[in-house]
Parts: sequence; C-alpha cells; structure tokens
Amino acid sequence: MLGLLMPLAGLLGLEVEGLSQRVKGLAIVYALILVCAVIGFGFLITAGYIALSDAMGPLTAALILAGSFLALALIVYIGLAISESRRRKRLAERRRASDAGAFLTTAALTALPLLTRSPMLVRLGIPAAALTVLALLREKDTPDS
Repeated sequence: MLGLLMPLAGLLGLEVEGLSQRVKGLAIVYALILVCAVIGFGFLITAGYIALSDAMGPLTAALILAGSFLALALIVYIGLAISESRRRKRLAERRRASDAGAFLTTAALTALPLLTRSPMLVRLGIPAAALTVLALLREKDTPDS
C-alpha cells in the first residue's frame, strides 16, 4: 500500500510545484503590466497638461488638473462610503434575523414541555408548528431585493 502512495504523492508534489511556478510567473507578468500601465497613464496626464497649458497657461492647466483629480478622488471615496454603508446594513439585517430566529427557537423549546401536557394542543399544535416552520423557511429562501 505504501509503495503505491509514494509515487502518487510525488506526482502530486510535482503538480503543486508546477502550479506554484505558474502563479509566480503570472504575478511577475501582471506586475510588469501594471507598471507599464501606470507609466503610460503618467505620460498621458503629462501630454494633457502640455496641451492644456498651451491653451490656457501653465498655472491654470495645473489648477484644472489638480481640481479634476481631487474631484475624482472625492467621487471614488463617496462611492466607497456608500458601498460600505450598504454592506454594514445587510450584515446587521442578517444578524438581526439570526438573533430573532434563535430567540424564537429558544422560546419554542422552552414552551414545548408545557404544551405537550394538553392533548388538544398537541393535536392542533404540531400541524400549526409545521406550517409555521414551513412559512419561515420559504420566507428565508426568497431572494432579497
């Protein structure tokens, strides 16, 4: 048995080693692409500044570009803040629903011994509880809008 597992482990080890080499190579290539893109955007901004300074003067061109980039940064920040707020709200709603479900389960388990003493409640309570659980599960499965 051990004689069969050793070559298999060696084969898997070679696959893992090949995969790690591929990931390292891809990381280097993507880093190189990123560096070239950043340099390209730098020259594009410089060309825009030169064209704008020919049309409006160097000080005005610098102020326009600075204001544009600050406005862009503000827009990205506001978008991030809105996104984070929505994520926190969804997380709080899920936590609230989970806490309410735990509370209802605890209350039901606490009341169960009292309810089982009455034969009438047993006959009516079991189908009612099953319908309630089914309704809660259906409500939980519906996608959020």
